[in-house]
Amino acid sequence: MTPSPLKIVERRLQWLSHWMIHHANHLRPKQDGIKIGGHQASSASMVSILTALYFSALRPEDRVAVKPHAGPVFHAMQYLMGRLDVEKLKNFRGYGGVQSYPSRTKDTDDVDFSTGSVGLGVAITSFASILQDYIASKPWGADIKPGRMIALMGDAEVDEGNVHECLQEGWKHDLRNVWWIIDYNRQSLDGVVHEGLWARIERIFEAFGWDVVRVKYGALQRAAFAEPGGEQLRAWIDACPNDLYAALTYRGGAVWREHLMSDLGDQGAVTALIDRRSDADLAALMENLGGNCVETLAEVFASITHDRPVCFLAYTIKGWNTPIAGHKDNHGGLMTPEQMRDWQTHMGVPVGQEWAPLAGVADPDGLRAFLAQVPFFAAGPRRLTDARIPVPALAAPAAKEISTQMAFSRLLDDIGRDASPLAERIVTTSPDVTGTTGLGPWVNRRKLWARHDKADLFRTQKIPSTAKWDFSPAGQHIELGIAEMNLFLHLGAAGLTESLFGKRLLPIGTVYDPFVCRGLDALTYACYQDARFMIVGTPSGVTLAPEGGAHQSINTPLIGLSQDGLAAFEPAFAAELAAIMAWSFDFMQRDGGPARDPRTGLADDKGSAVYLRLTTRPLEQPPLPEAGFRDGVLAGGYWLRPPGPNCETVIAYQGAVAPEAIAAAAQIAQKRRDVGLLAITSADRLHAGWLGAQQLRQAGQTADCAVERLLAPLPRHCRIVTVLDGHPATLAWLGGVLGHRTIALGVDHFGQTGTIGDLYRHFGIDTAGIVRAVSSLTPGAPIS
Repeated sequence: MTPSPLKIVERRLQWLSHWMIHHANHLRPKQDGIKIGGHQASSASMVSILTALYFSALRPEDRVAVKPHAGPVFHAMQYLMGRLDVEKLKNFRGYGGVQSYPSRTKDTDDVDFSTGSVGLGVAITSFASILQDYIASKPWGADIKPGRMIALMGDAEVDEGNVHECLQEGWKHDLRNVWWIIDYNRQSLDGVVHEGLWARIERIFEAFGWDVVRVKYGALQRAAFAEPGGEQLRAWIDACPNDLYAALTYRGGAVWREHLMSDLGDQGAVTALIDRRSDADLAALMENLGGNCVETLAEVFASITHDRPVCFLAYTIKGWNTPIAGHKDNHGGLMTPEQMRDWQTHMGVPVGQEWAPLAGVADPDGLRAFLAQVPFFAAGPRRLTDARIPVPALAAPAAKEISTQMAFSRLLDDIGRDASPLAERIVTTSPDVTGTTGLGPWVNRRKLWARHDKADLFRTQKIPSTAKWDFSPAGQHIELGIAEMNLFLHLGAAGLTESLFGKRLLPIGTVYDPFVCRGLDALTYACYQDARFMIVGTPSGVTLAPEGGAHQSINTPLIGLSQDGLAAFEPAFAAELAAIMAWSFDFMQRDGGPARDPRTGLADDKGSAVYLRLTTRPLEQPPLPEAGFRDGVLAGGYWLRPPGPNCETVIAYQGAVAPEAIAAAAQIAQKRRDVGLLAITSADRLHAGWLGAQQLRQAGQTADCAVERLLAPLPRHCRIVTVLDGHPATLAWLGGVLGHRTIALGVDHFGQTGTIGDLYRHFGIDTAGIVRAVSSLTPGAPIS
């Protein structure tokens, strides 16, 4: 019988993906002496699913998060379709080759969502679907063509907590157009999955309103079940433990026959059913589970004509159709060279044609004709764009005393007053801390988003409340429950809408700053995809004094300093924040190259997400310099008190400790000469520019950066004291720029309850502590 085009494609994808992995591990010269890996068995269990999905079910508007370990199949598919150069495959997991796991930013083929940290690629599809509905509900987004958001996942990924967290959020927002396809091979990294997992999975999804579709039996099995004795065979398959099924698969047809005859033989019809098949045919029958049957999968996918969320439980054999199928150690295992030689013959690939896309295909012209009309690939590249949104200057709130959190709230509320392009594209979100992080006025003005109108019951009952929270399709705040992983996955999806749907959003999320760490994996994942958003961590540090150590952040400034794809700021004053926010809305939209500017050492044309670390501590707003103020704020720092020519001491501060630093500088100036006060708004930007300038100089270019210009006027004997409400290492590196002796003050262990004064004294970041630090660095009598 002539195989169907889907079956031929499936075979080609399995060969190319497995050969890619084999070549990397056994044929390509090794430099490090370590195993390269590549997950042949996991690719084998997913190859039928990817084939049926991409070559039968999908349309160009659909978006897919591919299971990380099925990355080789995905890349083989792109190569088969002429979208990837063979050299990329030959260098799989090598420098410049296709990535170990599909990556939007590192791979050159058509990756919709990066995957790799298991579970995150699954959950982001739900938030992408919610945001697709959000955009479609707006007048400027009504022309988008909704697609299905699809996740291909392993059964072990159901263990990930973020998968369960996002299910509840999807239920709250009436989730639509989402498919999750579970590769239910019942084998994980450390062994065989527990019995009965399928029942737990079904109950979980049904509880949250999903349809569950079990794809358990392939076409061969269903045909066998229709034969006399077939029902007994089916009952045996259903009752067979996972580990036994895997072991029999690995041992092959003769052992299948022996075991089945032992359990089911001497029963007439069922014995005849088994006897009618050779050992090879019997093995093919028993391994023909629904998830390894491309025709069955295509039929099942085509049968879904509604937009409700669907979980497909696709039963598969890990390592299907290979010599390592079913072995409990096959997760990281590889076929040996001897096994690969035999398997190459089995797959009908002539020696010397291993990389040929259509090697061994009997009718290559017919297959090319089939591939040319596959709907998903017909549209070409699927990275969409949208026009840049103009950003006006923002005026700082007029106040003698104000916190940066309150300034953020007022700035956002001012934006929300106007019907500007900027205002209409901002979407906000928060994990159940909307009011306490400054978003309340914005939400009162712009409403919460929902598919259908829902009035604020407290308002309709005339109960006084500062929150006027009506739900509406016109709303611009998406309510989230108290799960920071969901927050960052939502922001990651919102920050990709231009590419996914051709409609740009400017997402803003707020969170208590210490709980940035609770969602850190998802934050890193969002940044790895180059998603564009603004995350506002507030309140921050031990300045949130009465809340105690559980609510006081210590290491978040270091996260801002070290996280790629995230520009971090910690302003002290409202005027600084206004300049930063206006710049950030533009910066989030940039998509230039990664080249560094030799004048700054920064790659600002590229753009990124933005992190603002804010405080609830009201600060007196001092007179600020006029010349170069905005440029200094955005570069990362400026002189609030410029150093004199004979400066002996500089105090460099960041954020909420500004009053203590200002007071310490004034006190020290009574005894020491030409004291300088350096206001740092972004340790991240200063540090990145310094590293960038060094890299340019190492490459033979002339380069400069902001921090070198700031410190250049200081005499070599000048001492620097750095201080912030966060880990002292955030600013400790300043001494290494031009070789000035430095002492770094900050917070390096958990705080406790108390007043701000209590805690600042405890950590030595109060005025007296800063003065003591200066005395310890400067020769002469102590400063009192």
